[in-house]
Formats: sequence, C-alpha cells, structure tokens
Amino acid sequence: MDPLSDVLSLLKPRSYNSGAFEVTSDLAIRFPRHQGIKCYAMIAGQCWLVVEGVPGPVLLAAGDCFLLPRGLPFCLTTDLSLTPVDFTVILEALKSGSMVRRNAPGDRYIAGGHFLLEGSQAGMLLQTLPPIVHIRKESDKAAMRWSLDRMSEELRNPQPGGTLIAQQLAYMMLVQALRLHLAEGARGGVGWLFALADKQMSIAITCMHDAPGRQWTLQELAERVGMSRSIFALRFKETVGKTPMEYLTRWRMMLAGDKLTSSPDSISEIALSLGYESESAFGKAFKRCMGCSPRQYSRGSTAASPTEAIYSSHMELAAAV
Repeated sequence: MDPLSDVLSLLKPRSYNSGAFEVTSDLAIRFPRHQGIKCYAMIAGQCWLVVEGVPGPVLLAAGDCFLLPRGLPFCLTTDLSLTPVDFTVILEALKSGSMVRRNAPGDRYIAGGHFLLEGSQAGMLLQTLPPIVHIRKESDKAAMRWSLDRMSEELRNPQPGGTLIAQQLAYMMLVQALRLHLAEGARGGVGWLFALADKQMSIAITCMHDAPGRQWTLQELAERVGMSRSIFALRFKETVGKTPMEYLTRWRMMLAGDKLTSSPDSISEIALSLGYESESAFGKAFKRCMGCSPRQYSRGSTAASPTEAIYSSHMELAAAV
C-alpha cells in the first residue's frame, strides 16, 4: 500500500457511522467537542459553520465538503444572529414529535460521517491538519461529486444494505478530502502528510513503510531518492518536521502498537519483525515514543469514554432527521 493508505488502515476507525441532517432557516445547532474526524458535505442549500477558537465563520455552499479533525465544538446555522441550541435538545424534540421535518424547498441538507481513530496513534494524522479543512474549489467538488450524489441517494431513499453503503461512501469522502487538502496545501505544509506530495520525500517514506524492519541508514535512503546524505537529511527534516530516523522509529512504534492489541505475536516476535535485536531495546524505544511499556500498552483499557457516548447521541440525531 501507499503511505497514506498505510496510515489510514492502521488508524482504522474503531467505530464509524454516517448520517444526514437539516439546518432549517430558523435554527442554529451547536455540537460539542468530539474525538476523531468529522467529515461532512453540503448536499443542498448553504449555511454557516462556526468553529470554536477559529476566527470568522465559514460559508458552506452546495457541494462543499469540510473536515473537522481537531474535535473542537462547532455550530451550524443559516443566521449568525441566532442563539445556538444544543443538538441534544433537538434530538429530544425529534423523538417526542414536537419538531417535525418540513422538507421545504431550499432545505439545507448535510451528509457525512464521524470517524473515531485509534487512541494515541491518531495524533500522527490529526496534528498535521488545521481545525477546518474546507474543500470548495469547483474542480475539487467535481472530484467528490459521485460520492456525494450516491450518499445523498442512499440516505434519502433507504434500500437494503444502505447503511453499510453510506458508511463506505463516507469513508471515501474522508480519503478524497485528505487527498485534495494534500494537493492544495502541499507547498506550505509541514508533516508526513504534506511530504507525500514531494516526489523524493514520498519515495523515502514509502521505503520505510514497505520494509519497517530493515536496518535503514541515512545514506541508503538518500541513495534511494537520488540525493546526497546531507541534503536529504536537511530536506526531510524541513518537509516532514522530523529526521528520517525519528520518523522510522515513530512508524515502527505505531505498527507495534497495532500488533500488541490485535495480533497473537509475542513482544519478542514483534520486536524482531521491526528490526530490534532484543526485546529490551525495543521496550526502551517503545516507552520513549508511546509513553508506556509494551505490556502496559497491550493491557490498555477499551472501555468507552464519555466522548464516545456523546458521539453515539450525535449519530442518533443524524439518523432521526
């Protein structure tokens, strides 16, 4: 797989869902802080997106897609002068029947998904993204139009298996939005995600992903991309924000974390597969990078957090409207 697919597969959503909801002309909906990434698209109409801590509202037009990767509270409204109402209030009103969906011409209709990523490892992806990723160029909208049209159809006209199809379409939207953001911001961003737009740095990252257990040296990686050792080291640090060896260690530890929780391999087997000659050396590197020992990591709690409970209620709202 390519590096972006590698990371997204490793950070596979622990749970994800999809849904759709309206923002009526007389309502401002406030959503709380969330875990993971929310990825939505404006299917019809337009409304304002206001994210806590971000200066200025963002106008969303039909066809626009937006990611909210930092988990900040946000509000959706068609009138910035309205007082926001918490989404739980709207959810209760829908359940009780005191609020009825109107399906009026000009309705603002939003669809998408919420993706909960794997705990501490999610930071590798999320730290490279801004609070709002707004996909609004016409050429980019055209690239996402098929997914948006299919999701809209699945949500408006439910068919057998439609829930699963909508989830997969939401995941496609997420990957496509990341691709488009990468292409648009490639010249100014720093981090492994933006490095993928640099042909030479992408080759180096792909080498490390393809063979994480290999005893890579700075000289060997530099030769793979056709650069001198010193220039490669400087260029990689400037583009990725870490040295090649720091990046390699971090990637190995992410793979190790996944194996510790999802495979029957022993710690010594995992250490050997990732290029460590001893369990002790692997344990030290793991603790330095992940903040705990491999054994402590493998025994980590899988209990649902309060934020995950909020997420479940949010998806109830999406399904209800």
